[in-house]
Order: sequence, then structure tokens, then C-alpha cells
Amino acid sequence: MKKPRLELIDEPQPRNIQRADIAPANGYAMVVDGHFKRQFVDANAAQKACVELLGKYPMLRVEIYDASAKARSLVSSNA
Repeated sequence: MKKPRLELIDEPQPRNIQRADIAPANGYAMVVDGHFKRQFVDANAAQKACVELLGKYPMLRVEIYDASAKARSLVSSNA
């Protein structure tokens, strides 16, 4: 059996890790039951994803976090 040569092995790319306990610096984020879940570039995409999630799981408390204003807004299921 041939041994792999070290120069042919690709180095793993560094991962872009998002921490759920730190608020994003820009854009919008979905906050589910007090935890940051997903980040979005614009408010419309965040609103659409939140309403879709509330359609499946209406018992959740879903908010949109605006990083520039550092404010949260509650999303209702009939929005």
C-alpha cells in the first residue's frame, strides 16, 4: 500500500464560526426564544424567514434583531 505524500494533502480551510451568544455587528438576525439563529442582509429576508418559522412552530417567540439600531422587534404569526 502506498503512503500518501504530504504535499498532496490539502489543508482544511478555516471555518467562519458564528457564535450564538454574541450579537451580530451588522445586518439583521433571527432571534428564537432569546438565541441568535440566522443572519440576514436585509429586513425583508429576515421577516420572511421568521414568518415561515412561526407558521411551522407557532409556540416560539421569534424576534428580528437590527444590528445598526441594536433593537429587537417581535414578529407575530399574522404579520
